[in-house]
Amino acid sequence: METTIRGEALDPPVIAAGVPIRLSAAAPSLWRVIDATGRVIGHLQALSFGDGIRYRARRFQSATRAFLDLGDFWNADDAIECLRFVR
Repeated sequence: METTIRGEALDPPVIAAGVPIRLSAAAPSLWRVIDATGRVIGHLQALSFGDGIRYRARRFQSATRAFLDLGDFWNADDAIECLRFVR
């Protein structure tokens, strides 16, 4: 069962060297993923599951004015790669 990590100020995940993105805090356990040009390409959300923390890749869909969950990943790097390459 998933639960959001509420009120806990988590440090941003460490990003693999050479990945041309940066993270900007949006809320506790939520970060904007910003590419090298300064464009927000999505959000990275930390979620607590019974067996550890997973990272959800989310992208805003302007047509529906809602976020689309792209998937849950065991590490932040995989979630970020999903946001980078699923456009």
